[in-house]
Amino acid sequence: MTEPMNDNLTEAARDKLRLTVERIERLEEEKKEIAEQIKEVYGEAKALGYDTKALRAVVRLRKQDRDERAEQEAILEVYLDALGEL
Repeated sequence: MTEPMNDNLTEAARDKLRLTVERIERLEEEKKEIAEQIKEVYGEAKALGYDTKALRAVVRLRKQDRDERAEQEAILEVYLDALGEL
């Protein structure tokens, strides 16, 4: 018969595992709270008349490196031109 996995772990290893899981749970809760705060900010922006879709695009673009963004925009322009969309 196989021994339960619990018997193979030392007390220190079990404590480390428990602490790791608890830390992940705390971070997941913080992530949820931050996501709610971001949603509220977008709601406030919408109430002020800002286009939230455009704001999300601006935030996404600002995360990118300028060179990477320029390269992606150039590729997009080539594709649109090839499709007769420009």
